[in-house]
Amino acid sequence: MPELPEVETIVRDLRPQLEGRLVERAWAGVPGVLRHPDPASFARRARGRKLLRVGRHGKFILIDLDGGPPPATGDEGARADELLVIHLGMTGRLGLADQAAPLVIHSLLRLLLSSGAELRMQDYRRFGRVMLGSREELRVARVLPPLGPEPYHGRLGFSEFSAILARSRRPVKALLLDQSRLAGLGNIFCDEACFRAGVRPTAVAARLGQARRRRLYEGIEAALAAAVDLRGTSIDDYRDGFGEKGQNQHALLVYGRAGQPCVRCGTSLAKTVLAGRTTVYCPRCQR
Repeated sequence: MPELPEVETIVRDLRPQLEGRLVERAWAGVPGVLRHPDPASFARRARGRKLLRVGRHGKFILIDLDGGPPPATGDEGARADELLVIHLGMTGRLGLADQAAPLVIHSLLRLLLSSGAELRMQDYRRFGRVMLGSREELRVARVLPPLGPEPYHGRLGFSEFSAILARSRRPVKALLLDQSRLAGLGNIFCDEACFRAGVRPTAVAARLGQARRRRLYEGIEAALAAAVDLRGTSIDDYRDGFGEKGQNQHALLVYGRAGQPCVRCGTSLAKTVLAGRTTVYCPRCQR
């Protein structure tokens, strides 16, 4: 699943090509992927809207829309302060294509823009999500889950991060995976951050002392920043906004390396299952 670095890379790639463009035509009608509103309302409400700002929170792409033309009679939902929200699921890809380009199989979203390009999302496993509406509308519809703060670029201070750990009796990795507590981390970067910090993923969060909390805080920031610099992790399906592979898969320290020697001490990396996820760690470096 694309995590914060992959989604951040895509947002940076697409932002200059999307902001300020008008949506001339919109389609998203695959059951289970378009979460809100219904397909006809989505097409109607997206058409004529300007893409004001392309941003992100955790793994969710958030595109602010202008008020646009007056809504059709009977169309529900306020037009101001609305968002187009895209979540790539496990195998989703998002990029621009010429409107005349052949459709790729499993295309789930198409926005024809005033530039002549078409924003397309494809996802063969169909775990991705698309929604349009105000934050309140999406909250009431229960399609946009509550998201915690991001441990990236100083958006979450150490004191707040430490307090989140102190309130949890769960294993560190289980807490880090909880998007309602901390947004953006997935299996890859939980393992990478814990290794950088020298923290065992199974350690109880509340029992970490200040020094280990500080190392974990810094380890998360470092792991995410390094992956963004390398344009994401292309182990399987991830591609950036230009359809190219990232390079962070070549720099992973523990993820996917069970049984191989630790890059620090040479000990064979161990594997367990935690919070339903395969978890790799060094039994010597991470105590």
